[in-house]
Amino acid sequence: MALSNVLLLSQIAGNAVAFVLSLCILVPLSLHVTEFNGKCLLFAHGQWGEDDGLFNVTWPSQMNCSFPIITAVVILMISMIQIYRFVRLSVKQEEASFLGLFLDVFFGFLLCLMTIVSAMIITMGFMDWCSDITLRFPSCEIAAGQNIIKEDQKIDTSGFYVQMGTAQFGAWGAFATCVVISVAALLKLINNHEMTNMRVSMYLERQRLVNEDASRDSLDTPGDFSH
Repeated sequence: MALSNVLLLSQIAGNAVAFVLSLCILVPLSLHVTEFNGKCLLFAHGQWGEDDGLFNVTWPSQMNCSFPIITAVVILMISMIQIYRFVRLSVKQEEASFLGLFLDVFFGFLLCLMTIVSAMIITMGFMDWCSDITLRFPSCEIAAGQNIIKEDQKIDTSGFYVQMGTAQFGAWGAFATCVVISVAALLKLINNHEMTNMRVSMYLERQRLVNEDASRDSLDTPGDFSH
């Protein structure tokens, strides 16, 4: 029971952290898409114009930003549901069913997969963008807020560095948190399975002892030899 309580508290704390980190992905990426007029800089490449000195960008798929945003929304919703569910179990001092424990493990590993993919997309995509930006600027951070893209595209570059840095932190932090949550869920599932096997074994042993006692009593009882 003590192990179950520790794991339950770990899951509550882990989902609370995941909730906060999902906002660190969702908010900056949503702001970025808005400020970039619906475009996404992740994996974007371009060339610096010789005449005007502006950055002529070849924009990639919008999914590069959409997938991490979707991941953040999924984490946000699941973490809220799980916090409510685990707090309810803690207050009522109830144990989750085997199906519930199995689903915790399944969704935990699903979120691990989604967050690691999102973290890699954000990190590698931002590196691609910065590799072209730093052909003219000493660092990507200095380019933020500079007039580097044609005005007719209506793109505000002032916050992209902070936004992507925050999104990276949120994505990698969410991945680490989801790993912890998944491990806790797996340990609870294993513990539940072992406890179930122990109860079954104790029940079978008790039945065996009862049957042995009944057999011994029947042998000790004198038989009826009257005709």
